[in-house]
This record gives sequence, structure tokens and C-alpha cells, in this order.
Amino acid sequence: MKTAMTESDSLRRIAEALERLAPAPAPLPDVTAAEAFVWHTGPDRLEPVDRVARVELDLLVGVNRARDTLLDNTLHFAQGLPANNALLWGARGMGKSSLVKAVHAAVRARGLDLKLVELAREDLPSVGRLLAVLRAAPSRFVLFCDDLSFSHDDQHYKSLKAVLDGGIEGRPDNVILYATSNRRHLMPRDMIENERSTAINPSEVVEEKVSLSDRFGLWLGFHPCSQDEYLAMIEGYCAAWGVNVAPETLRAEAIEWQATRGARSGRVAWQFFTDLAARHGVRVS
Repeated sequence: MKTAMTESDSLRRIAEALERLAPAPAPLPDVTAAEAFVWHTGPDRLEPVDRVARVELDLLVGVNRARDTLLDNTLHFAQGLPANNALLWGARGMGKSSLVKAVHAAVRARGLDLKLVELAREDLPSVGRLLAVLRAAPSRFVLFCDDLSFSHDDQHYKSLKAVLDGGIEGRPDNVILYATSNRRHLMPRDMIENERSTAINPSEVVEEKVSLSDRFGLWLGFHPCSQDEYLAMIEGYCAAWGVNVAPETLRAEAIEWQATRGARSGRVAWQFFTDLAARHGVRVS
């Protein structure tokens, strides 16, 4: 009997020691703390964002079709109706990320409880844990993965399939994924062609990776803007922030600015306006 009691005590002490070593389960995040969050790992947590850096939806010029399509899709989702995951792809600096953030603000302005959660590409392997957290929350979430792309030896794309396909549980009903990329198929064309030429079964290798973009229900393309659209963006910013410049002067300075950059895009238009506003003593918040 004494030996049995000793063994029982030992097992109890071992169990207690293991309980002390095991980390306590992380508390569920307070999703009422903010309208947007950034997902971090080590430890896993949703970090509230006090102020989202974005522009108004009406200031996004030259992307009318993409704007209207994404807004409708997001409104459907926020209202509990069927909606598609969306891939915004195309030219650099043409407002892909800005559109996601602006649409989120526009939907919230209609009184709908929609949260934005940013997920970094390098944290994609943790997406299963993130989905478990969001599944248990009462709000609806746009999971936002910005500037998404994959190299030839990158296996993170397999984690992304868990969001798009959902595995055996399915994607949580209260989560939708919006991703932006400069590449329609999320990987360089030369890499696709190289794998097609060197693989034992070329079609299967390419199909596995290219099919990832096919899992997005919405493809929204962004293309380089014309000079008129570029100038219209700047004029819109000037009107919104009350920067008064003679039209001829504004046009000449804006064209000179884009010539020195060797590019014309929404990002270049904003950078010019930032400089212009500073020279006129106007604060841009």
C-alpha cells in the first residue's frame, strides 16, 4: 500500500509540474477594441490598429469597375450573403491595397460590423490558428494579405489553400480573403515556364501552382493609368484638401514630376500631391 501511495504521489507531482510548464491558453481577442487588426505570431495575437492609413473611396480614380465590384462583394459578405474571395492583381501603385482599405471603410460607414485583419505573407503557415480565432468571434472579417507572391521554392502557397478551400471544416462563414499581387498567377511567368520545361510531368507541376489563383472567385485587374487619369487623381486630392493651384501650373508640375519618376500611377500621383501640399503649407492627415 505504501508503494502504491508513493507512485500515486509521484504521478500527481509530475502532472502538476507539466501543467505549470504548459502555456495557458491565449484569451480570445477583444474584437470590439478596433475596426482593424494585424495578426502577429510568437505569441499569436491580434494587434489592434488605432488608425488605418487609407484614402476615401471617391478619391480612387480610374478603377471604377474594380471599385464597384469589390464594394458590392464586400457588402454582400457583411450582410451575411454569399461572397467570393478576391484577388486584386496588376500594375504597381494603382490602388489595389488602397481599394481594399477604402471599401472596408465604406462598408463600415453603412453601419455594418466588418473588421479588417492584415496577414503578412511570411505568417501564412499560421493561418489555421488565425482562422480558429476568427471562427469563434462574433464579427465578420476581411482577411487581407497584401503584396502576395511566391518564388519557385516557396511552400507558403499550400497554407493559402487552407483559407481558400477551408479543408475539412471549410472556411469560416465569417471570414473572406482579399489578396493583392502584381502577378495574376501569384508567381513570375519565367518561373512557370521554367518549371514547365524541367519537370518530369510539366503540366501537373504548373497546374498545382497556377490553380491557386483560380481558387479566387473574383479577379480584379489593375492596369497603368493614362495621363488624364493621373491628372484627375491629383485634381481630386487638391479638391479634397483645399490646395488651390492654377490649372496650368498644376498640370505642368504634375507632368514634370511623373517624367522624373519615369512612371505614372496612383502612387506617383499621391507622392506628387504630398510634395505639393507641403509646399502650400497644407497638412495631409
